[in-house]
Amino acid sequence: MSSSSLPRPWGFDAIARWMPRVPRWQLLLGASALVAAAVSAVLFVARAHPGIAYTTAPIAVETLTQSVTASGTVNPQNSISVGTQVSGTIASIDVDFNSKVTKGEVLARIDPSTFQAQLDQAQASLAQAQAQAAAAGSTASGGQSSIAIAAANNTAQDAAVAAAQANIVKAQSALVLAQLQEKRDASLSAQGYLAQSQLDGDRSTTAQDQAALAAAQAALAQARAQAQASSATIALSSSTAQQQGASAQAAAAAVQLARASVQQDQLNLLHTVITSPVDGTVIARSVSVGQTVAASFSTPTLFTIAQNLQKMEVDINVGEPDIGNVRAGDPVAFSVLAFPSRTFHGTVAQVRINPQTLNNVVTYDVVVDVPNPDGALLPGMTANATIDVASAKSALVVPLAALAWRPSAGSAETNGSSPWGKLASGSGNVASSPGTSGMLFVLQNGAPHHVAVRVLLATSTQAAIAPIQSGTLHSGDLVITAATGSSASARKGPARSPVSGAMRVMH
Repeated sequence: MSSSSLPRPWGFDAIARWMPRVPRWQLLLGASALVAAAVSAVLFVARAHPGIAYTTAPIAVETLTQSVTASGTVNPQNSISVGTQVSGTIASIDVDFNSKVTKGEVLARIDPSTFQAQLDQAQASLAQAQAQAAAAGSTASGGQSSIAIAAANNTAQDAAVAAAQANIVKAQSALVLAQLQEKRDASLSAQGYLAQSQLDGDRSTTAQDQAALAAAQAALAQARAQAQASSATIALSSSTAQQQGASAQAAAAAVQLARASVQQDQLNLLHTVITSPVDGTVIARSVSVGQTVAASFSTPTLFTIAQNLQKMEVDINVGEPDIGNVRAGDPVAFSVLAFPSRTFHGTVAQVRINPQTLNNVVTYDVVVDVPNPDGALLPGMTANATIDVASAKSALVVPLAALAWRPSAGSAETNGSSPWGKLASGSGNVASSPGTSGMLFVLQNGAPHHVAVRVLLATSTQAAIAPIQSGTLHSGDLVITAATGSSASARKGPARSPVSGAMRVMH
């Protein structure tokens, strides 16, 4: 085969035109020798200087948000359970599920016949008690009159005692005078100056006065006895009046009791009509016509009314490890299964400190206020929520791995080319708490340079940082997140772009 029939490599004709006097086979042989020499040189350099491949990521300026995820249930902000205070049979129901109701509107009625009969009986008892109270009051008034009469009689008896005492004094004075007259006349009669008949008259007068004194003393004793009897009559009348007054008070109390029974039965009759306490929407109905409800120790729930379905709340169960970061006012985004592609937004209204423990897991109820103007959210929906508990706006954001990576030290392969020794992926402690200091490495001119930073905020994958020394970090700088180094890795294909995530540096 002649040389002219051999296939010509690319560009060979151009070279031949520039060097027309050199045979083409010599040109081909020379080019092959140059290629072989270049490959040998590259392999030699690669064996002498093994490469290190860095995985990098650019620093971005963005807003980093720390969030807590949890699930909960959509509920109305204010739902009211409407029950009954009386027992009976449901006679009629005027509303149903989803009914719009206003305050005072009739929801249902309980059969009122039993309560009407109780009211009639109570009213009759009230009338009877009022009649008895009137009779007792009249008797008590008569007792007071008896006391007045007895008091008047007692006064008269006191006057009679005084008159009897005066008569005794008078009789005693007359007796003394008669005795003196008899003694004087007896002396005169003994001397013969007075007739015997006169002395006999004096003696008769003395005897009469003695009888009059005895009669006056007996009258005094009788008057005193009558006065004592009158006093006893007053005491008896007072006791009787007290009893009659107590009876009148008892009758008045019986009237009040009967009146209270009437009022209670009237209320029970009114409670047979179940009305709505607020304006709202009926979201639950628990009874049917003909069903018997019993209001004993607890009030049975007949209806549940949501006051305003355009304002809902989400009760989220947040675990113990995350509850310390949640505060009132934190923004919340959540989705429900009914609208998987739609995101709803709300605000934390309250963090309730009442813990709930289930299977040794402690959770707390976080109440989120959510507007619901289109009524898309319905009570009972399951919400998968994300609570934004902290954010750093327009901050330098790096992967969390950049704060954890450290170059390894003490390798013979470094040949003093790096003050950190052999640069390879390492595992350091991640400074992820806000306010803590950390260190990351920026790739500059193929070599890592450490920069001290302060952590502003951290999530599970990223961290917002600020350099401790101003001007040492900028947006777009490449931070090292990992590194691998070996002779074999150095002989692999060309280095990847640093923007794509990895870069190989040859020493």
